[in-house]
Formats: sequence, structure tokens, C-alpha cells
Amino acid sequence: MLKIVAVEAGVSDATLKLEGRVIGPWVEELWRSCESVFSRGARLTLDLSEVSFVDRNGVELFRSLQSRQVELLNCSPFVATLLKP
Repeated sequence: MLKIVAVEAGVSDATLKLEGRVIGPWVEELWRSCESVFSRGARLTLDLSEVSFVDRNGVELFRSLQSRQVELLNCSPFVATLLKP
């Protein structure tokens, strides 16, 4: 399960805190949440401090988001290793 919480949602910036596992259907749900922020023209930051696991599709999504200038904060050593090129 993945919980997505908007901890800061201003006009030009948004921060989403993720809690749980970024796997399976939750990857698409996260993508939809991110697209919602992008559609407003806001800059997005993701707080990954409570993410316990990321599957291959989740890693691909995070890399794609990074290429769109999304800042990933508070990655665990495990997640940081997965995101290395």
C-alpha cells in the first residue's frame, strides 16, 4: 500500500509525502498525483522518508520524474542505491 499526502500545496510549489511501498498499481496512482501537480504548472517535491520499498516500475517513474526536475527528498540508502544510474 502507498499513502500519498500533500504536505505543502501552494500555487507554484507542491510537496507530496509518500508512505509505504511504491509497487504495482500504486506506481500509476503516484504518476496520476504527480501529473495533477504538473497540470497546475507547479514545481513538485517528493518526500520519500517513509518509503520502504520501490519496485522496477517505481524506480523508472522516479527517474522519469527526476528528468522533469522533481526533487526527491529523504531517500533511504536502499532507495538511493536503486535510483543511481
